[in-house]
Amino acid sequence: MDKTITNLYKTKDAKGLNSLNEEQVMALFSDDEKEVLSSRHWMFTVNIPVVVSVMRSNEQKIIPFWLTKSGFVKTDKSMKNENTTYEVWQKEFPAGQVGLGVNGFENFMLHYFVSVAPKNKGEKLELSRFFPINQYVGILDDGAFTYHDWDELVLKNVPESMKGEKLLTTIRGRGEETHLIGAFRSTAYPSSSTPDQVMLTWSSDPSTGMDIQWRTDTTVSDGVVKYREKGTIQEFSSKAFSYRMEDRALMNDRYINRFTAELRDLKPGTTYEYQVAPQSVWAEDYKFSTAAKDNQFSFNWFGDTHHSVKYGEIMKVAEKNYPDAAFFSIVGDMVSDGLQRDQWDDLFMLSKPTLSRKPMMSVLGNHDNRSGLGALMYRELVSYPKNGPAQVEKEHTYSFKYKNTLFLMIDCTAPIEIQNSWIEQQLANTDATWKIAMFHFPPYNWEEPYLNIQKAWVPIFDKYHVDMVLGGHIHYYMRSNPMKGGKVVSSYNDGTAYIISIGIEANARKMSDEPYAAVRNNEGPLFQNVNINGNKLTYVSVNSENKVIDTYTIKK
Repeated sequence: MDKTITNLYKTKDAKGLNSLNEEQVMALFSDDEKEVLSSRHWMFTVNIPVVVSVMRSNEQKIIPFWLTKSGFVKTDKSMKNENTTYEVWQKEFPAGQVGLGVNGFENFMLHYFVSVAPKNKGEKLELSRFFPINQYVGILDDGAFTYHDWDELVLKNVPESMKGEKLLTTIRGRGEETHLIGAFRSTAYPSSSTPDQVMLTWSSDPSTGMDIQWRTDTTVSDGVVKYREKGTIQEFSSKAFSYRMEDRALMNDRYINRFTAELRDLKPGTTYEYQVAPQSVWAEDYKFSTAAKDNQFSFNWFGDTHHSVKYGEIMKVAEKNYPDAAFFSIVGDMVSDGLQRDQWDDLFMLSKPTLSRKPMMSVLGNHDNRSGLGALMYRELVSYPKNGPAQVEKEHTYSFKYKNTLFLMIDCTAPIEIQNSWIEQQLANTDATWKIAMFHFPPYNWEEPYLNIQKAWVPIFDKYHVDMVLGGHIHYYMRSNPMKGGKVVSSYNDGTAYIISIGIEANARKMSDEPYAAVRNNEGPLFQNVNINGNKLTYVSVNSENKVIDTYTIKK
């Protein structure tokens, strides 16, 4: 696929790339390549003769080219989940290797899944030598999940004759591997030899460190940051490390170089100005302040932003109202597809100039960690603490302490229970006055309560009295009354505030009752400012018209 796309860039312009159809795509491959695409996308070995069933959504417009040519026959059987109905295609295979083909070239987002049964009843079936490796093998039945990136989506109406078969699950997004029809995109903000997308983050102590990231095109191989205390002339420098990023389907900016400089041993409570070579002026937008030794600061946070211009508008309101906010956070779904770099380009442009003055400390949402394909692009773009749970990708879940406040930044798209002990360790070992957790899926909401998070994490939050849990995902605003043990209690000194917000237009729809809610709003965009002054916390939520829609205060 990589070779094919490289050749396409040499032979077709943007119009030609965007007009590719199934017939044209099939003509791109030799017979040998078509055989690979027909049989080496999904492989496993069986010890006895079997019947292999391929379940494909009847909403997929183009039947994968290899299915009938390989001898699969469409049956009268079907099954469904809440999103779609699946046709059942079957073929007999002898003992040995089974090879299946790609999901298609149009990247239909509900990949087919597979079940396997002995051809001869009573024989014991064993599966081995899987590709991709680490294949999950379940049991086909009502209530079984088929996508391990969305295990809440389960089957129903499974034919009785197929129940009990070995079920091979997949991820929804595997069609991305062979996406050619409608695949090609352009960024409105291509890279150049001039550094841009200059962004601040922390991966160390905010009082003595700062990370600075930027990008260039591939003609620039080295990067360095010069910096000095504002108002002085003594300069320091930090050499950046770099790596090449690729977005294969980005027509006008496939490759870029991404740089990160880690500034260390800075002075607490000090304002620095910096230059990113070859910049030669001390620009007003290129400055930052390290955390002082007092316990007074504020930060702004946003719910889902989805690289929308509405987020850009509310970001400007937040920056105007709170120019001294120490940093800002987005609680997941920063973009709509985390594997498309043009969307990250949009987000960074909409975040200017705040991005180069204040660290962005955010967490992943389901759209950033896309369709089971992971969040490599997110990790390539940010520089966060690598202090999360061992079983979770580095920088997905992390913590940092800013002055007297502990921030738990949790990837709730990763398995929930494996993060329990890490969360408890962070809370048990802190001396922070305030404890704030941020993650994308809100445990309490009117539409889709996350019972697994309520069961796994809420008791830990209660045990150590987490003050605020901030989330998004449901596209509305809600602040709960103080909650403990799943019930409303009398004071935020005894219970936690669970808050959901939205950084773009909300879904203006009728909401069912939430008996725990103190304030609700189904309009957006919004931003929130949290101000901490020693033992006092003041919270406000503000809309795009600069009107306060919610506020409350806690004193300890």
